[in-house]
Amino acid sequence: MPPSDRATPSALPAFLDHERPPVPDLVVPRGVLPFHLEGRPVRGRLVRLGPLAEAILGRHDHPPAVAALLGQALALAAGLAAALKFTGSFSVQAQGDGPVPVLLADCTDQGALRGYARSHPDRVAALVEAAAAAGGAPDAAALLGRGHLAFTCDQGPDMTRYQGLVAIEGATLSEMTAHYFRTSEQLPGHVHLAAARTAEGWRAGALFLERIAGRSGPAEPAAEDPEEAWRTARTLAATLTDAELLDDALPGPALLRRLFASEGGLVIDRARSLSYGCRCSRARLALILERFSDEDLDHMIQEDGAITVTCEFCNHGFRFERSELRGGARNG
Repeated sequence: MPPSDRATPSALPAFLDHERPPVPDLVVPRGVLPFHLEGRPVRGRLVRLGPLAEAILGRHDHPPAVAALLGQALALAAGLAAALKFTGSFSVQAQGDGPVPVLLADCTDQGALRGYARSHPDRVAALVEAAAAAGGAPDAAALLGRGHLAFTCDQGPDMTRYQGLVAIEGATLSEMTAHYFRTSEQLPGHVHLAAARTAEGWRAGALFLERIAGRSGPAEPAAEDPEEAWRTARTLAATLTDAELLDDALPGPALLRRLFASEGGLVIDRARSLSYGCRCSRARLALILERFSDEDLDHMIQEDGAITVTCEFCNHGFRFERSELRGGARNG
């Protein structure tokens, strides 16, 4: 079997075939830049997916409005996962009654990023048309509708997952996230999310700013009142434009220096990488199919006599012979 064709069954039984499909082997070395302002109660993270956004979003034929929303969710998940202090993953999921009923992005502590959106194309098209007639574009609230936003920390099978739920509130995904952190009394105090198709392809990014207890850096007298320092930092962060955040030609450190030049004491900490993180394989999907009854599996058989399952994350199709499942290759 050609190694690039993972849709075709291999000689291995499906439940043993853990090889990944032909997806991009892509790493963005400086995808997340943590930073802090010395002497001030301020720390943050700058997230820029670069070509990783195109690699993930470009595998699906989403309408631009849906792809942009998913790109923002990917940047959000990447930034929140960068704060993990354990081996695991962080996911952001929205479920609503709008044209995009499901939105999901997750990222591991090692920076492996993936995501998908499920949408109703006709409803999305109608919404986009109505928004264009009004001189604008549909926002996240219109796309998602009424529902909830879930933030989940998964520390592995031996640990209890932590999940925070909040009703969808706000027009944008940034506002929805800020609402969650306000109601859950978490640290992030400013979130800017952006995603758009540029001349280089899809790009996505985020800026997180947090107020921390005490001051960052050496223990020396603060240059100004902590409350005033926090307000100033938020005001400066609010001047960031989407174009700046998504500009490949503007390096991350230069962007941060541009934003906080008047403050001084900007310290950029060790960068974290991001990578293409779909974790599908024939073995994973075979285990899912094994949960179905024989009757259900028989109904899934297509005209060619096989069952094809498409990974929602990477959009790659896996073809299974019916004999491989339930009483086939696995059970001899």
